[in-house]
Amino acid sequence: MLNAMAQREMTTMLRRRRMMALQCGLVIFFAILVAVRWPTDARVALTGTRSQQVFQLFGYGLLATVLLLLPVFPATSIVREKKQGTLELLLNTTMGSWRIFFGKLFAVMALAGIILAMSLPAASACYAMGGLSLYGDLWRMYQLLLLVALLFSVLGLLVSSYSNSIDSAVRVTYGLVLCLSILSLGPHYFFQGTKGTLADLGEILRGVSPFAAMMSLTGAGDVGSQGIISQSNLLGRFTVSSLIISAIAGLWTISRLNHKIFDASRPAGTISDDQALGVRFFRRLFFLVDPQRRSGGISSLVNPVMVKEFRCRRFGRLHWLLRLVAICAVLSLGLTYATTAGTLDWGVETIGGIMVVMQVALVVLITPSLSAGLISSERESRGWQLLQTTPMSIGRIVWGKLLSVILPLLLILCATLPGYVVMVYIEPGMTGQVWKVVICLGITAVFAMLLSAAVGSLFSRTAAATAAAYGVLLSICAVPLLFWLGRDAPFGHGTVEKALSINPIAAALSVIRMPGFQNYSLIPANWWFLGGTSVVCLLVLLTQTYRISRPR
Repeated sequence: MLNAMAQREMTTMLRRRRMMALQCGLVIFFAILVAVRWPTDARVALTGTRSQQVFQLFGYGLLATVLLLLPVFPATSIVREKKQGTLELLLNTTMGSWRIFFGKLFAVMALAGIILAMSLPAASACYAMGGLSLYGDLWRMYQLLLLVALLFSVLGLLVSSYSNSIDSAVRVTYGLVLCLSILSLGPHYFFQGTKGTLADLGEILRGVSPFAAMMSLTGAGDVGSQGIISQSNLLGRFTVSSLIISAIAGLWTISRLNHKIFDASRPAGTISDDQALGVRFFRRLFFLVDPQRRSGGISSLVNPVMVKEFRCRRFGRLHWLLRLVAICAVLSLGLTYATTAGTLDWGVETIGGIMVVMQVALVVLITPSLSAGLISSERESRGWQLLQTTPMSIGRIVWGKLLSVILPLLLILCATLPGYVVMVYIEPGMTGQVWKVVICLGITAVFAMLLSAAVGSLFSRTAAATAAAYGVLLSICAVPLLFWLGRDAPFGHGTVEKALSINPIAAALSVIRMPGFQNYSLIPANWWFLGGTSVVCLLVLLTQTYRISRPR
């Protein structure tokens, strides 16, 4: 029965035409990763320096591919069964919860094996250059990638068991990927070289990041070492931590695969307006925005589509927005503290670069989850036909939906600005650079919103729209960095600068004079690219929205 469950899952995933296109694209992508760092002359250094460079770029590209493509499949596995009503049938069979779980996990791991198998020809080319050992380098890299696939597959299945919609499962899973892969490195950046609880916490969190283990494996040095030599076995620590997290998440998911998973009873609650005057008075004192207060009517001056989006979206309600802004403000205060405490040793540019990476990561994480499903969710839920019956024009509908994304992004960006104020206070000469960085963040937020909305409008399923939006946006942010890794050999300064001119992260880092990016002039070319692409995405969004609104 375990074999039957895995075969059913594999058949569902592999019989789609897009999987064939994905496999062909992976082969081409991995070949390009090796080709861009391949020696241009007939001689190869005996030290193996060039082979290590090829191996390094190949490892980063393969890890990014696994993190971008794989999580969407386990994230939608269980929740799709619940939405289609087939999970009840599976639970009524004799398979049991552990067979269902391991069948789905085996199918996802088999898909991960297919992705890794597509990279074997490129890996063979890396090995043929010399300077690499079969066990010490290649086998350990694939071991790391299998652990990464196992970790995020189990976490995706756990998230899927709790989610009530496919798009929310995809959003939360990609959020976990970003937090465990990149944001977990933040505490180590700030507290390395110090002693105390925070430094120990940063060291522990760093062991969860696959990028830290990959950099240690490929010989790129310790992550954010700042000249501090560390003897930590990051690959071993990631192996232990990933296996522990996978075991806990797996047992947790198995315990949920029973008939109680359909029990979603919640207390009815009480509307504050129906309670006594004294209760309402005290609730107004303790709550800035009372979540149990009855919402008022929609004014004729307010776009009703925007209000509908806010009230139907969990994080669109005002009390949830204030909580999100409060979290961002606390994070910004933490960055401010790191700025004041670390400036004397690191310099304002290094701290500013870390802040830029954290803020852009926050924008990339939140924006596609808000804007990718603006049109596709209406098409999937049959709500678009209801919007067509209203007297509102297509432009007003689109504008209302975009406003529901603009306002939360504006609040989040404003809540993360105190760190830059402290930087200007410490170094008044950086006022112009800080203003350019703020403009870069604003343009990046608009670009991410319009790009995600345009890509999402091309799909009729919210899960596919969200996954595609994340893939396109992360590709724009990640692929140009591969050219940056190949700077000076084989790419010249001009080629790298042109490639980075489309990357919003690199543009902000070049403005703040982050080491490694200070020699590239990316402004205003990046602004022109982001602005022009945003206009094109807006036209695509309006055209696609008008097309699906025509009578059939």
